[in-house]
Amino acid sequence: MPQTPTPHNSAKAGDIAKTVLMPGDPLRAKYIAETYLDGARCVNEVRGMLAFTGTYHGNPVTVMGHGMGMPSIGIYSYELFNFYDVDAIIRIGSAGAFADGVELRDVVAAQGACTDSRYAHQFNLPGQFAPIASYDLLERAVTAAREMGIPVHVGNVLSSDVFYGDDDTASASWKKMGVLAVEMESAALYMNAARAGKKALCLLTISDKAGKGLSPEERQTSFNEMMEIALALTVPRA
Repeated sequence: MPQTPTPHNSAKAGDIAKTVLMPGDPLRAKYIAETYLDGARCVNEVRGMLAFTGTYHGNPVTVMGHGMGMPSIGIYSYELFNFYDVDAIIRIGSAGAFADGVELRDVVAAQGACTDSRYAHQFNLPGQFAPIASYDLLERAVTAAREMGIPVHVGNVLSSDVFYGDDDTASASWKKMGVLAVEMESAALYMNAARAGKKALCLLTISDKAGKGLSPEERQTSFNEMMEIALALTVPRA
């Protein structure tokens, strides 16, 4: 295992749990740790990208921010998989809805992640790679949501490099292909997991649709359902 800490993560070997939950916002990581974890302690503060390790129902869990965009989550997830020997990363983030019937506060499980990024170029593949979730995590997430009475949309999302896009037709083009929502990280996470032989899943809460969006306060409370689905995946099956 490469030497830890790294330039981006001050955690030492053993400080990071085998399962890591990753919101984009490091303050949301702090909220999750304080709200849901027992005995949480801060294990990283480099660049303000907070990480906490504690237990959930007696099971070790780390929650860590990943920042915005594929380059950012690409760095953090690569180090977690390859330097800290993490087995599974569950991204818990926000998204903008494309599809009809996907509304504000709805939860989306990203079965696959289309992308306009060239992140896959580094792997020198002789074709296009299709980034997908780990089926085990996806199946368990859908089951957990059903048991909690939380509806979940399962399907394709778009991981985009662009937040303020210049092409007014792009959203409609992705929508007509059945893409449910847009975010900025899942494809890179899924590619890093595939390359490392590890597991990954992206759970999203719809925060924006057709010019309407949740306030920061609404995001805090509306994301709880998604967080609780993700936390259920940290508990081993009976």
